[in-house]
Amino acid sequence: MSVTMTTERRRIEAQGFLGLSDGEINEIKYWLRSSPALCLAWVAAGVASMSPTILLALLPFALAGAVFRGHPFDVIYNHGIRCVTGTIPLPPYGKPRRFACMMASVMIILSATALYFQMIAIGVAIGIVMIIMAAVQVTTGFCVPSFCYGVLFGKRSGSRPEELSVQND
Repeated sequence: MSVTMTTERRRIEAQGFLGLSDGEINEIKYWLRSSPALCLAWVAAGVASMSPTILLALLPFALAGAVFRGHPFDVIYNHGIRCVTGTIPLPPYGKPRRFACMMASVMIILSATALYFQMIAIGVAIGIVMIIMAAVQVTTGFCVPSFCYGVLFGKRSGSRPEELSVQND
């Protein structure tokens, strides 16, 4: 296995996507970044316009990614792009990726609240931190909140999520 594939595998498994073959990783590694990319653009628009309304409009989507085993924006790939590319569907979200969506939800709420109460510097600073973290994930595949999840709660690797006990849900 190449160093590049090992790095990609580590980054994808850190997000809770376990048991994927090298071929499966190659098929979806960039598509796993599409939902964070859309969120990045949305947050950037909200921060640039200093609009709590724009930021809060993203909140239901971020929360859905935290609660469910997939993000609503994944529908674009799973029911559209994938049909054209002939690639596999995105795997269900594990706890680390859902934790990342929850952290994004918290940051959206904090940034929007600060902007609403005219604490512009705080709202923009929180938004910029979120944009930077999303940009790191989109450009490199390294998800900062998923990494933090692994540090806090331990990492799992190698097994498919369904082979893990209910502890991974």
